[in-house]
Amino acid sequence: MAPQRNAGANAEAELPEYAGHYRLESCLGSGGMGVVHLARSTSGMRVAVKVVHASYAKDPEFRGRFRQEVAAARRVSGAFTAPVVDADPDAGRPWMATLYIPGPTLSEEVKRNGPMDVDQLRRLMAGLAEALRDIHRVGVVHRDLKPSNVLLADDGPKVIDFGISRPKDSELRTETGKLIGTPPFMAPEQFRRPREVGPAADVFALGSLMVHAATGRGPFDSDSPYVVAYQVVHDEPDLTGVPESLAPLVLRCLAKEPDDRPTPDELMRELRSVAAAYDTQVFIPEQRARESAPEPSPAVPAAPARGPRRPRRRAVLGAGALCLAVLGTLVSVELLGGPETETGKAVPQAAAERFTAWRTAPAPQGGAPHCSYGAEVLLCARSGLVFALDPADGRPLWRHTVARTARNGPPVVSGGLVQPALDHGRGLEALAPGSGEPKWAHDHPEYQGLRAVGGMLLLTGVDGTVRGVDGATGATEWSRRVPGQAMPSFTSFAGDPLAYATSPSGDGSRTRVTAVDPRTGAVRWDADLDGSLKIIGTAGGAVHFLSVDLVYGEAKAVLRHTPGTGATRRVPLPVPVAQAQGSVRGDSVYVMGAGGSLRAVDMAGREQRWSLETGMSRGSAPVTDGRYVYVSAPDGRLLGVDARDGRLVGQTPPRLGTGSDRVPASLPEPVIANGRVFASAPDGTVFAVDGRDPSAW
Repeated sequence: MAPQRNAGANAEAELPEYAGHYRLESCLGSGGMGVVHLARSTSGMRVAVKVVHASYAKDPEFRGRFRQEVAAARRVSGAFTAPVVDADPDAGRPWMATLYIPGPTLSEEVKRNGPMDVDQLRRLMAGLAEALRDIHRVGVVHRDLKPSNVLLADDGPKVIDFGISRPKDSELRTETGKLIGTPPFMAPEQFRRPREVGPAADVFALGSLMVHAATGRGPFDSDSPYVVAYQVVHDEPDLTGVPESLAPLVLRCLAKEPDDRPTPDELMRELRSVAAAYDTQVFIPEQRARESAPEPSPAVPAAPARGPRRPRRRAVLGAGALCLAVLGTLVSVELLGGPETETGKAVPQAAAERFTAWRTAPAPQGGAPHCSYGAEVLLCARSGLVFALDPADGRPLWRHTVARTARNGPPVVSGGLVQPALDHGRGLEALAPGSGEPKWAHDHPEYQGLRAVGGMLLLTGVDGTVRGVDGATGATEWSRRVPGQAMPSFTSFAGDPLAYATSPSGDGSRTRVTAVDPRTGAVRWDADLDGSLKIIGTAGGAVHFLSVDLVYGEAKAVLRHTPGTGATRRVPLPVPVAQAQGSVRGDSVYVMGAGGSLRAVDMAGREQRWSLETGMSRGSAPVTDGRYVYVSAPDGRLLGVDARDGRLVGQTPPRLGTGSDRVPASLPEPVIANGRVFASAPDGTVFAVDGRDPSAW
């Protein structure tokens, strides 16, 4: 398709045919600074490419602003924005490509179909509040949130166009005398103190935007931008037509002083109280009929009977759309004196083996416990408390209080004993897995890191010296420095007897990888590999890494290194993945991004096999049993994805806690053991489901 020509008075004489290697197919829209095109990459992927006007390309100030837009868009790429695919701010005509998201803008939707109803408004406000939370969390202020900068995608609203956004730590300042923004959606401080605009200005714009969505006009309405500016600073907003249930919250957003406006987290909390129907589940496609589904392996027991399903409902939400709630039958037990329990019927199973899904009642403290499986018990930790559950029914076995919070993951079994897995401190202790009875406790010189592997505990001291401690006795077996690793932080993987330390170079061009025998401290192999690498797993004698861009922190490729031969294989990701986490099984690598994208990469075929947009923001690291991939969501859901084709098969209900507006730095990953999947939720619960049939959850 030839590039579309523009004939408007201010249009380019002829649109360019390519931006980088993206062929421009048609014009999606034009603004004061550039034109947005629908384009395709060499592989056929559809993207939206913004190309700046030729007249601005020669302006150094504009180029600086465009570089800032690219940097801001990269920082906020996620579930509520259009992820940046590629950009070249230094090209003759600077351009930026983002993932193409079909759907009208809010402005187009209101113009075409009129004001939204109250349910649509609630969902829009919730989705935009989540979007602003993520945008502000990475230190960016949008400064131009308006209906034309909100796309209504199938899985919720997306905020676009960061052309005048500014990171809070940016050195680029607004010029004196220049107003930057769109007057009907600007906050009072943008007129009065443009140099001091912060995140609260975006909340004000959200309030104005909600009035527009509810009425078709703004809270301050005039044909003159100067009159609008006066009204924004001095007059009360006109909320006529805004639903009564939302008007008080919208009015708070439109407060004249920034400190009087709610934060995005407070908005989400208020919206949950306004509507009990507030739902963040993503859509599960209607399950295929049994007769059309692939025949299961004879070794897999028959699928359990399912309870009735709730009707599907359409929802426009930041976390997802078109939800299908699957009712599971769960048996709950009281955990450590929790306040309440739920009861239900056991899920029928094949005669060869019966399994009853369960969930514990919340413990008094909130937050999702970190759990692991070892010595035939489920071990969990949260807020200085270590406890064990019976994996068969969730029955509490014992609990043990530790002096510090376990911040480096769950308790682990090493040398046959439970280690609380603290990430730093002085003392170590070990507990009997069946009773929680202390077996030994020893003081050690202060350490900065701890890793359990191969029956040993590896402690990294403050001077970089590593001590190998026997997990069964607590005795120090060896102490030494690791060559090439100034302050080693070890990683280990199930089934692999070695511990790995990595250290990227200062410029991110190289990474030193050292494999250590935990029994002796001896270096088994050492390699100096290209790029800034994050180790994610081992399989078949090879070590796998994510190759991460040092500037933006995005994973751009998966790398496999085979120590025996020195061979290295690199498979690029079609789209960079922000804050990526990964896991490995055989030749498959599964990569989860902060924006909710889950990808499967075939290292043998050197290609990305599938990609799924889960709709969640900042999920857990993925884990897999080879048949399904499991991921935990921030709202407590557990998702099951078909490892072969990336199809979302099932998910559990959300389990939000009282502090659910506080997003943790990392989520506990699910635990797979004996055909079951164990997970935890923000309300403090731990639960178990049958991993063989996620569609029955």
